[in-house]
Amino acid sequence: MSGTNEIPLLLAYAAVACTLLSGVVSMFAVRRHPNFLHFGSFLFLFFSGAASIAAGAWALLAKLSLTDHFALGLPWLDWHVRIDPLSGFFLMLLGTLVVAISLYGPSYTREFARGEAAQPLPPLGVFSALFIVGMQMLLLADDALVFMIFWEMMSLSGYFLVVYQHQHAANRHAAFVYLLLAHVGALVILLSFGVLAAFGGGLTFDQMRAAKLSPLWATIAFGCAFAGFGTKSGMVPLHVWLPDAHPVAPSHISALMSGAMIKMGIYGMVRVIYDLIGDVRWEWGVVVLCIGTASALLGVLYALMQHDLKRLLAYHSIENIGIILMGLGLSMIFLGSGHMMLGTLGLVAALYHTINHALFKGLLFLGAGAVLYRTHEHDLDRMGGLIHRMPITALLFLVGCVAISALPPFNGFVSEWLTFQTALQAPALENGLLRTMIPIAAAMLALTGALAAACFVKAFGIGFLGQPRSRRVARAREVPAGMLGGMGLLATLCLLLGVFPTTVIEAMAPITQMLVQAALPSAAAQGWMWLTPISPQVASYSAPFVLIAIVAVFGLGYLILKRGAIAPRRAYAWDCGFGQLTQRMQYTSTAFSQPIRRVFGGVWKVDEQIDTLASAGPIPRVTSLHYSLRTQDWSWLKCYVPIGRLVLAAANRIVFIQTGNIHTYLKFSFVTLLVFLWIVS
Repeated sequence: MSGTNEIPLLLAYAAVACTLLSGVVSMFAVRRHPNFLHFGSFLFLFFSGAASIAAGAWALLAKLSLTDHFALGLPWLDWHVRIDPLSGFFLMLLGTLVVAISLYGPSYTREFARGEAAQPLPPLGVFSALFIVGMQMLLLADDALVFMIFWEMMSLSGYFLVVYQHQHAANRHAAFVYLLLAHVGALVILLSFGVLAAFGGGLTFDQMRAAKLSPLWATIAFGCAFAGFGTKSGMVPLHVWLPDAHPVAPSHISALMSGAMIKMGIYGMVRVIYDLIGDVRWEWGVVVLCIGTASALLGVLYALMQHDLKRLLAYHSIENIGIILMGLGLSMIFLGSGHMMLGTLGLVAALYHTINHALFKGLLFLGAGAVLYRTHEHDLDRMGGLIHRMPITALLFLVGCVAISALPPFNGFVSEWLTFQTALQAPALENGLLRTMIPIAAAMLALTGALAAACFVKAFGIGFLGQPRSRRVARAREVPAGMLGGMGLLATLCLLLGVFPTTVIEAMAPITQMLVQAALPSAAAQGWMWLTPISPQVASYSAPFVLIAIVAVFGLGYLILKRGAIAPRRAYAWDCGFGQLTQRMQYTSTAFSQPIRRVFGGVWKVDEQIDTLASAGPIPRVTSLHYSLRTQDWSWLKCYVPIGRLVLAAANRIVFIQTGNIHTYLKFSFVTLLVFLWIVS
């Protein structure tokens, strides 16, 4: 390294240093000037996010690959770090979310220090800083040792953030399940690194890239990496921790967990499969595509049954991870079959949806946090009418709803459209089974998109429209400017990435050049106005024209109404002859999703009960009616509950080891030592 080429790494180090300073400042916020220090901790997070964006953008746009090392860790293994276009892309993703929460957090987190259930703020600030440092450093890691150290830091600090409001038993249970699966996933990732290190002769990523793997060992390394990183990403059936952990964390942390932390699993998959293993096989793509399709469809179906707003958003993270995996699966299938350009298109679609999901899911979690901040309500069935009391929050939340529903002109449409375009190229494959399977997966993706739109019609309609269903909601007011600024930043980026997709894809070219030695030259062949991923003859999309058309239609409609060409008629809503409308006459989230529950009834374990009380007498009259519905995930019931029973049964069988006698323990130690000496000799 020399001259200005060192700047991206220096900026990355500055980002890590600012994050650590944020944690240090948070530790002293309990003493003098607590408000000033509390604000200062988020100011350092702002600098950290800005430095991460700058470092990542520089490395990506300048196509740099810079390395460094420190004399830390094991005597024979320094800490190796590296920034390249792939890690730069994910640093930009992480930095954007960190900047957003740095604007959002100062006002939002003060709420935790108020009331009877007040929590101390310093632990929240310290573990937030360690959580972000873990993600920053694992993106910079260039050997397995550094990667796993900071992977564990990310996971452990995430545990303390999930259990932050520990007075609730549900929070403690969610944190335990999260930590358990995080460590199981880490062990499987270690096995993948172990295979690569054994054949490469070392733990650095350069040595692993040079490893010569047989198809069997390459498949074992892929399987371990996919399962381990898939656990962190929340793919089905390894997703059970996610819908419990994300909702109970503070909302700005939920935005980081859903927007950034689960993307570290995607980063790990791409790094290991495309970069370290390298020789991608189409059989792997089939597995990834099937798991991705199941995750997308089941994730959105689970989400439709939820009435807790943050839990609904958490299940949609599973859905969107499934869409990302579908793009990666299609990419692997085409690359393994020798179609480099189509494989590159699938990889671009997956990475584009990765950053898109980070933006609109971060926006939605911050929006849910804004609602919680003012109403203290999680339950959609207790909300309503918030568009009149929190109009800016409602508008920004609506932007997130439109984006996640994959509607133009926002960013979610572009990445899902690219995934469809990749799937539509299935006739180029020679394998008849693949040519049949891929269109089925594409049809499931289309169904997923339709169900996601229905789910967010429910979320926005029931939460923000109609009449308020509780006193707190009726008294809500708009959130502070800082919180609106964090949401506004993400909403603006959702629009920009939807309107200028050719610019984004051109900027991503160094990533695909590094991983698969190919790019998409045809994407911007018709200029920045037209996106042509394959060729203009196959498909094209002009996001700027779509935006202009939408603005023109709405503008024309506004002018017509303004000038009185069509006089608007205002009247009370039809009350069906029952008198004045009340909030009890509005749809609930349970009622909204009932038709879908009837169609897809086998997806969940449904416990539906109707309890009635009737008056005594010759002609009983119903005096009260109570309806309850509980849906449970079959993955938990059929997979994890039996495993838990087996573990408990095994523990009960070996409990005799704990005799409390020191002589017995010494005998066990002596026998174990003899066995190991025999194995070594």
